[in-house]
Amino acid sequence: MKKLLTLSALSLVLSFGAAHAADAPAKAATAAPAATAASAAPAAEPTKQQSKMGTCNKEAGDMKGDERKAFMKTCLSNKPATQQDKMKTCNADAKAKTLKGDERKAFMSECLKK
Repeated sequence: MKKLLTLSALSLVLSFGAAHAADAPAKAATAAPAATAASAAPAAEPTKQQSKMGTCNKEAGDMKGDERKAFMKTCLSNKPATQQDKMKTCNADAKAKTLKGDERKAFMSECLKK
């Protein structure tokens, strides 16, 4: 008896799904003009996450595969750079600019504050 009820319920659900699927193309055809009118409306201001995604995509450039995935993960996370990461970056920048002595100290101090 349970099997009969289960099969009946299943066939009822499937028949409703098939009937709904048959109605979908007709509804889609009538909804198409409304969709084009909506797309012609001015775009809303992008959200903070959307802006961040756009910026990270530009910064990622030609990266591909796992390298891009790792970059996007760190770029999109809200975590600020660690002190160690800042130190590495600032040291590399100071070395590239060949700074020494007081100039290097001043540069490093300003760089690490950012």
